[in-house]
Amino acid sequence: VYSGCNALTRNWNLHSLAIPLDKQIPLIPWTIVIYFGCYIFWIIGYLYNAAMDKRHCYRFLMADWLAKAVCFICYVVYPTTNTRPEIVGSDIWAQLMRFLYSMDAADNLFPSIHCLVSWLCYIGIRGNKKVPQWIRTTFCICAIAVFISTLTTKQHVIYDVVAGVILIEVTYRISRLLLTKLSK
Repeated sequence: VYSGCNALTRNWNLHSLAIPLDKQIPLIPWTIVIYFGCYIFWIIGYLYNAAMDKRHCYRFLMADWLAKAVCFICYVVYPTTNTRPEIVGSDIWAQLMRFLYSMDAADNLFPSIHCLVSWLCYIGIRGNKKVPQWIRTTFCICAIAVFISTLTTKQHVIYDVVAGVILIEVTYRISRLLLTKLSK
């Protein structure tokens, strides 16, 4: 979704959804560890959710695919961008931030796939009493940490985060309804 849209919308007019509050959020380069580390969280989250029963796995994957289809439409219909700060310094954090900015264009941001996937990993286990409380709490904390890192690395703005969470909540509910109808 992300890469395909980048190729498609490369020379299009991009829109910023930044609000004044976004400017108040500081660049915190060390949070790039969370931003990159989320891939480990996602692998664990997807495997954990897939290891539950078959119906849950289908619901989880359907919600993921539906959300990413909506992201594709958003990225094509209303492509967004974000103004990034200049990275100064030569410490490891500055180098990692420059690496991130060089490999990941500031486009296709609304809604945030980083945030929706992180929240999906959590909501997939959120209400499941068979999953120990400490795991549910850890997944929630990890998802919120990813939200914060997308803002403090200046990869996303607040609207991107909120839209990612709302989108996955909606598609997770829709996937339950669709699976219920399909099983009848």
